[in-house]
Amino acid sequence: MLHRDPKGPPPLRRVLLGKARLWDMRGDRAACLTGQMAGGVNHHRLQAACPQINAQQITHQNLPRFRITRSLRCMSSTAQLDPALVPATMAGLQIPIIDFAPFLAGNPAERAATAEAIGRACREIGFFYVINHGIEAALIADVYAQAKRFFDLPVAAKSTIAIENSACHRGWFQVGGENLDPAKQKAAGDLKEGIKIGRDLPATHSLVLAKTPLHGPNQWPENLPGWREVMQTYYDRMTGLGTEMLRAFAVSLNLDAHYFDRWLTSPMTTLGPLHYPPQRGPITEAQIGAGAHTDFGCLTLLAQDAVGGLQVRTKTGLWVEAPPVVGSFVVNIGDMMQRWTNDVFTSTLHRVVNVSGRERYSLPFFFDPDFSAEVAPIGPNPRYAPTTAGQYLLDKINESFAYHQDKTQ
Repeated sequence: MLHRDPKGPPPLRRVLLGKARLWDMRGDRAACLTGQMAGGVNHHRLQAACPQINAQQITHQNLPRFRITRSLRCMSSTAQLDPALVPATMAGLQIPIIDFAPFLAGNPAERAATAEAIGRACREIGFFYVINHGIEAALIADVYAQAKRFFDLPVAAKSTIAIENSACHRGWFQVGGENLDPAKQKAAGDLKEGIKIGRDLPATHSLVLAKTPLHGPNQWPENLPGWREVMQTYYDRMTGLGTEMLRAFAVSLNLDAHYFDRWLTSPMTTLGPLHYPPQRGPITEAQIGAGAHTDFGCLTLLAQDAVGGLQVRTKTGLWVEAPPVVGSFVVNIGDMMQRWTNDVFTSTLHRVVNVSGRERYSLPFFFDPDFSAEVAPIGPNPRYAPTTAGQYLLDKINESFAYHQDKTQ
């Protein structure tokens, strides 16, 4: 049923967990579409609803016409979930869905309104969904397909481009190779594998000649025709989107739209496709898909598949689901951006708990400024000392990748 409600804040649409509720507003028009999500918790057994919201029908010209598709994702019958990993059902938590088209192609007023909505989300929860972002669904689907081609290879084939062989943190890491919550997961690490793809620089590039950390060539898999080309195309497109998102951040902070551009000459951008194997049996905090963490850098643009599993911790300490929204990216603030904005923006804890009994794939894209960029808090009364983006990332990588600690000691 379609309800009219004048209280929906423009230009946000909001997902309320427990109920699926989307707000949409243009001018004085507001539409709210609600759909009850089934779900129930019985301590060690979870019959979990992982709703998949379909945003493909939303257009900049016709915002109120959209639809929600809901699909029940029940926990695998072979898995047992620790109560600490069961997400709360909170009708009050709202993760905005923001239409980015007005910022990309709108008039000044539309750009300002979109930036204001983004800034509000960055201040309040540090997470939001973005739709109409300009990245074609066909390209995203192709990247997923190519990622699966790689992860389906035998371990011996993937090991030929192991990240341990790279001087610049590029290549494949095995299940457990990254540990985002070492305090709880200890030696087990995350139950996922991944591959790091960065800016592909030749040995003759000035940053490589200067032995700048985290800069150099990618390790590309062999015998996968078309793989490199698809990943490079997506990488380039996402770099452009990340640049525009930083401009929206700047506008929301009452800065010139191009304020951050000076530090984006050679941005440290990383595409990191991930594969989460099915997790069966007891699932505890000793090992989950991705341990509880905040992201290191400025911002993350995440494409997630329909399996679900992403959870976000609220300011009150409760964990809630961030369900898949078709056609969207999940955008979240990282520690560096929180530091850069002097705690105006919020970097929020999140984790992945794959209770589906199925494989899960996601495509995180990490957008960070130049290695030499000075990250000094914006505004008066700075809470942090200045640092450089590169050193900050190096310190954080060392905390999560044991192999990298040996390279920097």
